[in-house]
Amino acid sequence: MLNTIRRPTPAETGEPTPKLAGVSWELLILNTLGSTGAQTVVPLPRSVIQLVTMGALMTAFALALVLNPRLKVRPSAYLMLLSLLLVTSVVASLDLQSGLGALFRCFRFGLFVVTLWLLTPWWTGSFTFVRRHIRMFGAVLVSVALGLAVAPGKAMPESYGGRLAGVVWPLTPPQVGQYAAVIAGLAALMWLGQRLARRPALLVIVPCLALLLLSHTRTATLGLAAGLVVALLSLALTSARARKVFTTLVVLGGLSAVVFGGLLETWFLRGQSEENFSSLTGRAKVWDALLSAPRTVNEYLFGVGLTDKSYDGLPIDNSWLAVYHEQGFVGVALVASFLLVLIAVAVLRPPSLARACAIFLITYCVSASYTEAGLGDASPYLLHLALAATLLAQGGGRVREDEFIPEGRPE
Repeated sequence: MLNTIRRPTPAETGEPTPKLAGVSWELLILNTLGSTGAQTVVPLPRSVIQLVTMGALMTAFALALVLNPRLKVRPSAYLMLLSLLLVTSVVASLDLQSGLGALFRCFRFGLFVVTLWLLTPWWTGSFTFVRRHIRMFGAVLVSVALGLAVAPGKAMPESYGGRLAGVVWPLTPPQVGQYAAVIAGLAALMWLGQRLARRPALLVIVPCLALLLLSHTRTATLGLAAGLVVALLSLALTSARARKVFTTLVVLGGLSAVVFGGLLETWFLRGQSEENFSSLTGRAKVWDALLSAPRTVNEYLFGVGLTDKSYDGLPIDNSWLAVYHEQGFVGVALVASFLLVLIAVAVLRPPSLARACAIFLITYCVSASYTEAGLGDASPYLLHLALAATLLAQGGGRVREDEFIPEGRPE
């Protein structure tokens, strides 16, 4: 007779997350770094960069498969909707309207989603993946700072208007700003919840804010501010410390607006004309052209397939329009659905640090979606949302001694 007794998952038994699961997560991050950016100090052929990123994805999948050979997964509405988005992408890409590259992007997207599914047994609401997230993106930002120290001229080139870019690994200023903002926000919340002591928190937050300012990324700055405000408000009713920090930030923000208003305006304008600023650095022209282009019924429903997130050779820089272009109205509906699911689950969870971190990540991704693409394909944004899903997992939020660092304990 077959043994029908179901073995409990790691999430149910409270087993610690294996180190290889964390390594797999870090490799997923490496895969999403992309292959475009400023000129690097040591020239890196695009083929070599793509080999590294795809190799990272294949290794992440292999490690997840080794950890989960029986293919046991936990239910996840986020990943289920993401899988449907993958199916939509494949359907849209099969006619090769966007070339063979569309099918390759679908393969990459599929491997990305499958790897996340294989890691779901360890989505327990703990902060293991948060620490891996901070560690890996922190390492990327260290490479940015190293490039700035070694070759400041290349790191802040005129082609980007003097904005900070990555020159050890090719990264654009918006990427630098995004990584710095997300890591600074997570580290600040971890300190607030006493999962990170003051000194290591400052060692993360201060350099990240400096890199964010040097990148001149308005989207990341506003996303960081919005995410922290909403996250702190979610803790305000149950945490006196959160209320104190929120009040301090409001007061400091108001004083900064009064005292440094002119400097802040100059920083946000980045030397642009009023017309260029109002058109979002030319984005509006691309958006208008994309929306006015004629489409077939099939293209309205399923899009043209996965592309490099550009239209007529120009970047789309809007997640919703990029999804509409590539996966049609069906894709837009699926993206809206998984965001609404995450928001609904976050609202229904009781107040906790895990919930606050998840709310920060969701708020950041939603706010950044207006001027950044990335919600319809394997990207850091989908990983940020996957991290939010791990924090919102049922039965999570257990505090282990190795995760709690009292404020007074020496680092």
